[in-house]
Amino acid sequence: MSNLAEILEGAVSSGQLLESSKENILSHLAGAVSVTSGAAVNELVEGGEWAELNDRFYKTLAFGTGGLRGRTLGKVITKVELGNGGPNERPEFPCVGSATMNFYNVGRAIRGMIAYVKKHFENEGIERKPAFVFGHDTRHFSRDFAEFCGKICNDHGCDAYLFEGARATPQVSFLIRELRLDAGVVLTASHNPYHDNGFKAYFNDGSQLVEPHATGVINEVNAITSEAYDVLPESERGELFVVGEEADRRYMDKLKTTLLRPDLLEGGEATKVVFANIHGTGGHIAVPMLRELGFDVLTVPEQDAQDGRFPTVVSPNPENAEALQMGVDLAEKESAEIVIGTDPDCDRMGVVVRDDNGVMQILTGNQTGTLMEWYRVKTMFENGTLNDSNRGRAVVVKTYVTSPLQNKIAEKFGINVVDTLTGFKFICAKLQKYEEGIPTERYGGEYRDLSEDESRKLRLEYSRFFVFGGEESYGYMGGDYVRDKDGNMATVMFAEIAAYAKSVGKSVAGLLDDIYREYGYHKEVNKSVVMEGAEGAAQIAGLTKSYSEDNPTEFAGVKVANVRDFATTTYEDAEGDEVPRQGMLIVDMEDGNSFAVRPSGTEPKIKYYLFGNDDPSDDLAASQAKVSDGLKKLWSAIEADMQQRMQG
Repeated sequence: MSNLAEILEGAVSSGQLLESSKENILSHLAGAVSVTSGAAVNELVEGGEWAELNDRFYKTLAFGTGGLRGRTLGKVITKVELGNGGPNERPEFPCVGSATMNFYNVGRAIRGMIAYVKKHFENEGIERKPAFVFGHDTRHFSRDFAEFCGKICNDHGCDAYLFEGARATPQVSFLIRELRLDAGVVLTASHNPYHDNGFKAYFNDGSQLVEPHATGVINEVNAITSEAYDVLPESERGELFVVGEEADRRYMDKLKTTLLRPDLLEGGEATKVVFANIHGTGGHIAVPMLRELGFDVLTVPEQDAQDGRFPTVVSPNPENAEALQMGVDLAEKESAEIVIGTDPDCDRMGVVVRDDNGVMQILTGNQTGTLMEWYRVKTMFENGTLNDSNRGRAVVVKTYVTSPLQNKIAEKFGINVVDTLTGFKFICAKLQKYEEGIPTERYGGEYRDLSEDESRKLRLEYSRFFVFGGEESYGYMGGDYVRDKDGNMATVMFAEIAAYAKSVGKSVAGLLDDIYREYGYHKEVNKSVVMEGAEGAAQIAGLTKSYSEDNPTEFAGVKVANVRDFATTTYEDAEGDEVPRQGMLIVDMEDGNSFAVRPSGTEPKIKYYLFGNDDPSDDLAASQAKVSDGLKKLWSAIEADMQQRMQG
């Protein structure tokens, strides 16, 4: 289509195509190597698919502090992309676009990371080949992207470690620390819909990118405008190493150290657990791990298959009740006590438990995290790990939008609690700070060589000892040997709670009720408003901006007591560290309720987090009714206010 530029200009003039889309189409095609790009664009132009072109090209997929995430399957799939087809009924090629996940953008991302790591080596005086590790989940093109990244690494003189098959995201974090690698990537879109994929980047501490590395990598990626690159001579290229069972075994052995009371799992009647793999990577480690620990494990056969279509669920997200329903059905049939489910890359875990009446009850991420925190803090005081002399060095790290009940529990036990921005990279940045807070002369060699007992003693004496970390979106961590939320670790921690509940003659839900009676009933309600594509992105940006420019003052007849705007104000956390600016607003109401609002960093939606609570009481039913009614009224008022803001 020789006159493509003229046709695109005409579409802009008629209002069918965004100016940014036109510019990005031409820029993308100028830097593309694959003939698929031009053919796909021409096909969409000839078909008049302007909305699709806008969605694919309204922006350049930005490499953020977490990496990339976007559609890898278009809403409209062109004939050239469909090609001869691929596994699980996917197209042969990912969708072309500057705002989508394809080989063009994945190539830019890994080349930018390589460039940054090499500059980091120069600055640090390191003279060897950089080493990366690549993992992937079960999504469409995840394996292809991982192998592609490994090849680019080798072509640029870097060694690459590639998992032999799909693995949980936290295994990449673990392997970076275990093998002292320099960086890593997981090809995953976590719990997003089937049509998405992503590029999740890690640095040499095993955590996702934080400053100054994040900005450094972003600048290198943004400087790359062409898909083409020069390959080093064969003698200067890196090697490819495939990792599998040995790496799995090292990881599983480390997971066992997370247990606080292994004796609870010895002897007695085995707890029956249903595990829902949801077509992802979770079953690879979690199921054999649970069986090694003595649990009677059943799996949902239909969800064991690693299938990027996620055919048995609407969304592969354990936050959604329907994703765990097949597990619940099997638990009812087989009289299992708990259901555990993980998302496709197994960094999130959801659970369903029986209450005191034997009825299956799904727990929210806040409830699960609260149980874990309470049990771990309580048990550490009971077994002597924590005591009056060292409690001041113990710390729980959570996000601002995670239940304030967890703050109350930590405070009652007299240990520290630190709130961070949303994203486990911020929690893990704290772990790195605590690690670096130990004088190196107090131990020989490398911190990562220390046993859990050795590192705990050092942290309790010289730094801070991390007891538990979590976020409301089903992410948890109970040890610092992985620097990301970990569905496998969460499975081990929750299984221990189930064993403890059985040992004291209670249900897991009964334990949660006991917590409410002691600390007061707390309820959290999360709401999301989806706004897709170019138009949706503009709506989200406008709505977010309006909250900063026009702070709310009243909802449902209740006055606003305080507003914390993290986009315009710099705050310090409980340790005196500056909190990075982020588009988030927290509104505290005079009646004790509160809510937070922020645009999602991974999905096309704006998210609202509502918090309600009541004073401690034995009448839980009355507290539940009071809090639920208050939050329902608050959300109705927020919705009405949101509509007014969107209308201008």
